[in-house]
Amino acid sequence: MISQILLPLGATLLCYAVLFVVRYVYREYTSPLRHVVGPKNPSFIFGNFRQMADDAHLTEKWRAEYGPNFRFKGLFSTTELHSSDIKAVNHIMSNTTIYQRAPFAMASSRRLLGRGILSVTQDEHKHQASVQINPAFAVPQIRVVTEVFVEKALQLRDLWAAQAAQGHGAARVDVMSWLRKMTLDVIGQAGFNYEFNALDASAKPNELNQVFTDLFHSPNASRIAAVRTAQGMFPLLKLLPMPGGNITKNARTKMVKIGNEILAESKASIKAAGNIKELDSRRDLLSVLLKANMSPDIPESQRMTDAEVIAQIPGFFIAGHETTSAATSWALHALSLNQAVQMKLREELMTLSTDNPTMDELNSLPYLESVVRETMRVHAPVVFITRMAMEDDVLPLGKPYIDKDGQAHESLPIPKGLLMHIPILALHTDPEIWGPDAAEFRPERWEKVPDAASEIPGVWANLFTFFAGPHNCIGFRFSLVEMKALLFTLIRAFEFEPAVQKGKIAPSASLLQRPVVVGEPEKGSQLPLIVKPVNTEAF
Repeated sequence: MISQILLPLGATLLCYAVLFVVRYVYREYTSPLRHVVGPKNPSFIFGNFRQMADDAHLTEKWRAEYGPNFRFKGLFSTTELHSSDIKAVNHIMSNTTIYQRAPFAMASSRRLLGRGILSVTQDEHKHQASVQINPAFAVPQIRVVTEVFVEKALQLRDLWAAQAAQGHGAARVDVMSWLRKMTLDVIGQAGFNYEFNALDASAKPNELNQVFTDLFHSPNASRIAAVRTAQGMFPLLKLLPMPGGNITKNARTKMVKIGNEILAESKASIKAAGNIKELDSRRDLLSVLLKANMSPDIPESQRMTDAEVIAQIPGFFIAGHETTSAATSWALHALSLNQAVQMKLREELMTLSTDNPTMDELNSLPYLESVVRETMRVHAPVVFITRMAMEDDVLPLGKPYIDKDGQAHESLPIPKGLLMHIPILALHTDPEIWGPDAAEFRPERWEKVPDAASEIPGVWANLFTFFAGPHNCIGFRFSLVEMKALLFTLIRAFEFEPAVQKGKIAPSASLLQRPVVVGEPEKGSQLPLIVKPVNTEAF
């Protein structure tokens, strides 16, 4: 009986593998980009993926060797064209019908997040974003939820102050883990009017925080992400017991469970009140989304279903929790290494006489703005994006490409199905754009932005941090104001110093750049810093 099942299954898998190899060989030998240089492929299964997973700076080395345009291999030797040519990037981001997220990438996202705003494209993305979701992230709404940002930042401040007091004036704090708890509490309260109590030591350990730790911050995080990608490329792999499968399933289950609870509670409140005006008194993003979705001005055909509303919640968890905590961690790391910058920022922050600033007050501080911009430039949380060509195209180049035979090309032919790898950090640290000190953290550069930076596509600050075009990060204002509230509160209260030797903090080699301690891979992402209370009498 078992053999009757296994033999056909094995034969199917073998035929599938042979077909894949034949198609791969044909594609490689007929590709119009076969003359493009790049690193050698060390593994048919893993391509260059393992090398890149082990070295966060590897693509920088390849750019130095091959230039801004080169080929490399992803999982299953899938060809990707790496391009940091600014003209090419603008062309890709301006032609969103040609260059879209790859179907396997969408499948991987849906496996974790469902069909929310982060996992759909084209008309479905426009439908979800245009009427219902955009109002939730508009400036008036961010102004309202700034109170939540400050409230949680003050709670975190008091917790660190208690640790410093126990340490007789100083404490060694893993700021990354605490910031992740704080941003989870923020997205819970400001996003959904839901209390996670992640910062409350007396509360039950937060299950969602733990699954996010396993999913994104454990030593196996890159491997788990690779497995999800592989299963998106080859759905048959979902039938096999792959590493990290239970972790992904557990995270998805918990996010959907909480999403159902949140939506049910919101709808129960509306039902009890008798109309949607009950939502007027609530300041969370979901209430704004529900109000927009239930407005009589919205035709029934354009409204999101309950399933679509619930599908937004996991995306809000990931985007509103992980990226902001990572960015703020990098900001504190950079400030700990630049004491003069830290002091200059503190002096500006002390000019406000309140511990509870408004959004407008936070945005009125020019040096705080510069520090945030410089953090998002040098330590962009998301380090690259990928797009797939849905049809043949010609990619224009700002600088001619020199091929293996020494021939110059003003453009590159792009075959349908090619993956494009767009390195955000390469655009942000290009010396030709930002000058010879492009890799340095120097907030003063924002006093006079280089003219060349205006060519970088984006929605904020001449940076590609929040992407560009219709798929830009709609929550970027939420993230920026939350980060400013954190820095405002923490820098006014504490002095930050490195807790490990210089050079011992490095970025993780993954899509989302997180700090890790060199030599301690078993601990996953972390950022230990020495935290000392500020002598406020000096101000």
